[in-house]
Amino acid sequence: MRAAMSTAQVGDDVYGEDPTVNELQAKAANLTGKEAALFVPSGTMGNLISVMGHCPGRGDEILVGDMAHIILWEQGGVAQLAGVHSRQVNTNVDGTLDLADIEKKVRSPGDAHLPFSRLICVEQTHNASGGRVLSLEYLQKLKDAAAKHNLNIHMDGARLFNAATALGVPVAQVTKHVDSVTFCLSKGLGAPVGSVITGDKDFISRCLRHRKVLGGGMRQAGVLAAAGIYALDNTVPKLKRDHANAQIFAKGIHEMKDLGLDVDLKSVETNMVYFSVNHPTISPIELSKRMLMVSDDEPTETRIAVRILTSRKGTTRVVLHHQVSEDDVYVTLQKMKYILAS
Repeated sequence: MRAAMSTAQVGDDVYGEDPTVNELQAKAANLTGKEAALFVPSGTMGNLISVMGHCPGRGDEILVGDMAHIILWEQGGVAQLAGVHSRQVNTNVDGTLDLADIEKKVRSPGDAHLPFSRLICVEQTHNASGGRVLSLEYLQKLKDAAAKHNLNIHMDGARLFNAATALGVPVAQVTKHVDSVTFCLSKGLGAPVGSVITGDKDFISRCLRHRKVLGGGMRQAGVLAAAGIYALDNTVPKLKRDHANAQIFAKGIHEMKDLGLDVDLKSVETNMVYFSVNHPTISPIELSKRMLMVSDDEPTETRIAVRILTSRKGTTRVVLHHQVSEDDVYVTLQKMKYILAS
């Protein structure tokens, strides 16, 4: 990947003259079955730009899940910067939005007291539910519900390629149900920077303008786009292995239930594992700290540092990626067992 970055052809992307960025955008549009694409610095910016592209008026409204990344982890940017109101919809355990709740909450123009519903935002895979995958059947039902009310759909597809891998279909079979999608080149794909928005040409033209005002225009960005191209060509085929390693890790956690660990095996569908820690003396935060420490007192085979994430509510998350081997998973489980049992 670094070799690809070092040899990338570059130009001024603000003027659309960077050949490597243009190649990445064409590749992303083709993979998702859309007319055009736009390279942006981050997924958060990509989602914000997309909402702005779909919602031209201040006071327009999006329907979005109450457990969506857009709501929980993006600083309320759609309201703060875009002047767009968010109406939250109930999120089911599997990460899907409650279709009946959407039906109740859609607001049509005509009443001057109300915002105007313009857009449904959906997340694929769904982070807060454990990396769950929205099925093609569900996405078709969502598309039908949106069409009934003349609404567009934007997919926050930060881990879109993980979803397609789990479903065993080309990415375009997932994205054909939505009007626009943002996917991350970092996260599971392993590039250092960047996301891509795809949609129709008019939509991407509006997004280009919004990217400029948000400070997302980059000059010789081909060095970053080259990493994205490399990731799409070389990391995507490895995602299935990440999912298999997540299954191994989740089963290992399940086998440590006597040590205070608990995991819902049914929730593990891609490369993420969420589990709870109910140990009598070691808190979730303490476990995270000790997993990152290396001590001369511990067995030689577990003298590795492992970074895991504990949320404010005490849930612990492990994310598998292409640089984590099956052997690494077993060593991680061994280290965790040593900490909890000692």
